[in-house]
Amino acid sequence: MGDDDDSGSPTPGRRAPWERPISRVPRSDQDSGPRPPVEPVRPDSPTPPDSRPRPDDPRPVAPTPSPPSDDEDKRLSVAELVDKVSKIASSRNRRTDEHPARSAPPEPDAETDPPTVVIPPVPAPSRESSDKDRPAPEAVGPIPPPALTRLALSRARKRRRVRVFGRIGVSMVSIMALLVTGVVWGYLRATDRGFEQVAALDTESTDVVDAPGQYGDETYLIVGTDTRAGASGEIGAGTEADAEGARSDTVMLINIPADRSRVVAVSFPRDLDVERPECEGWNSTTGDYTGEMFPAADGDKLNATYALGGPKCLVKIIQRISGLRIGHFVGIDFAGFESMVNEVGGVDVCTPVPLVDDELGTVLATTGEQRIDGRTALNYVRARKVEAEGTGDYGRIKRQQLFLSSLLRSVLSNRVLFDPGALNGFVTAFTRDTFVENVKTSDLLTLGKSLRGVAAGAVTFLTVPTSGTTDYGNEIPRTDDIKAIFQAIIDDQPLPGEERAAEVPGAPVTTAPPITSEPQIAVDPSTVSVQISNGSEISGLAATTADELAAYGFQIMGTGNAEVPGSAATVVRYGTGSIAEAETVASAIPGAVLEELPSLGGIVDVVLGSEYQGFTSVPTAVGEVLPTFQVGTSGATEVALPSDLTVTNGADDACV
Repeated sequence: MGDDDDSGSPTPGRRAPWERPISRVPRSDQDSGPRPPVEPVRPDSPTPPDSRPRPDDPRPVAPTPSPPSDDEDKRLSVAELVDKVSKIASSRNRRTDEHPARSAPPEPDAETDPPTVVIPPVPAPSRESSDKDRPAPEAVGPIPPPALTRLALSRARKRRRVRVFGRIGVSMVSIMALLVTGVVWGYLRATDRGFEQVAALDTESTDVVDAPGQYGDETYLIVGTDTRAGASGEIGAGTEADAEGARSDTVMLINIPADRSRVVAVSFPRDLDVERPECEGWNSTTGDYTGEMFPAADGDKLNATYALGGPKCLVKIIQRISGLRIGHFVGIDFAGFESMVNEVGGVDVCTPVPLVDDELGTVLATTGEQRIDGRTALNYVRARKVEAEGTGDYGRIKRQQLFLSSLLRSVLSNRVLFDPGALNGFVTAFTRDTFVENVKTSDLLTLGKSLRGVAAGAVTFLTVPTSGTTDYGNEIPRTDDIKAIFQAIIDDQPLPGEERAAEVPGAPVTTAPPITSEPQIAVDPSTVSVQISNGSEISGLAATTADELAAYGFQIMGTGNAEVPGSAATVVRYGTGSIAEAETVASAIPGAVLEELPSLGGIVDVVLGSEYQGFTSVPTAVGEVLPTFQVGTSGATEVALPSDLTVTNGADDACV
């Protein structure tokens, strides 16, 4: 004790108690002989755990290690000391777990011992207790899962089997869906590759009238070509020596409105007198354009323009006459027509008298209703020199309309649409002998499904009216009546004999009362879509105005010609809920008036009138109150159609 200084630290040269080696004393020496004296320990000296005897510890006190000797084998290093203490603690815990009643844990010394967590012993469960009531054994570290009973194991196995079968089922369904999708995709790709593509359309033409009013409509130009080459010559159409090249034997414009409530087909006589625009030459054999340009000409026949300039030239002429935006072109020759009729199992026709043609001979020997095959159907729609029908092309057009009406009913019937074999055959025949633009198999299938609910009475066939012929035998068109027909189609107005499912016969036609606008706030021009139509006599005015409005930030959707006849004032038309957008546009056009047209949707249509001053101004700033404009309902009135218009209703099955 005297070797330590006042600070309690050991003197130099003398080791502290925890630094002294522990002698390896045999157990026999520890159990016998007098106990050596214990060296006192200072209170402030660090003491290893369990180094001091406890009064309540019944175990014998370990003897004090002997003084250090020179024998290095009898000394313990710090690592050996830690290992030995760990083994002693582990052995003590095992003895306590195996014999809980034999010894009790010592009371902890608050000054020297760290806190010890005591795990209470778990009593052995009785046989009467269930697995659910059996407490889980306490353990230091991860707790093992409880043992399962046979019933629980059986349920677990069933759940695993259900999960496995469920995964297998989902996998099988996914694989089948993938296979079906692949088959359908492959079928559509294969049939689409069967279409022969041809350049024909001009969707941005300025000849389109009221383009916003035609939004969502589907318009097809169907051309039946009179060619004597290839398969068409083999089925009796004639030889190329008789008529070289190809002609538009049948020209029909089909319009289907956005709501799919009706179908309107307008036929054009093949000898219709037209003004041919400048057209590029076309090779009907190869289907290619030659690059040679032909100047515009008057007094040309419709079918001759097709022979000269092909689909492009024909589309330009029909689009100029009708004002309809032609979005799809389909050309079909004689062989394709025959194949399609055969694929649907023939078509029912009715004739009051035997059909005899001076060139084709007897087409139908018997009268009444009868089903005809593809070869007979081809002659039925081609015959144009039938004495009983008089001269001209109108008797043939009437037969074509009746035939196509019956064919349309057959295709839209369950017999074709719900028969995969018949539908596949029809589509295959259609793709094999047609040349198209912007027509895909998926489009035809979607269109066919959307038309399944169209009643036969909502299918109307019209014929372009003419008045006499020219010295060259051209049919002279009645221009005003033709404009009235197509204006009624664009405005979706009722047609003679038309019976739509949604209409109630005799119900009065109501119009919305005039609207008095509330004060509006100007909107951001970049959020307004504008369509501009030229209703004046100044060429290019719509394009110039479009450029000026675009400079202010308005989104220009396109330009075109206005409805005929145009109004004097410039009219800004808008759909329901778009009055603020329309007034923002009108604030940039001096003298503009507003007009509501619900069918426009979110597009603002500007119709430049004859009094338009030719310039625009800066629109009202965003967020400011707009000036007051005159507002009314659409000025479109019901078009008066000619009384002698040739009409064929799809529900008409009378023998003619």
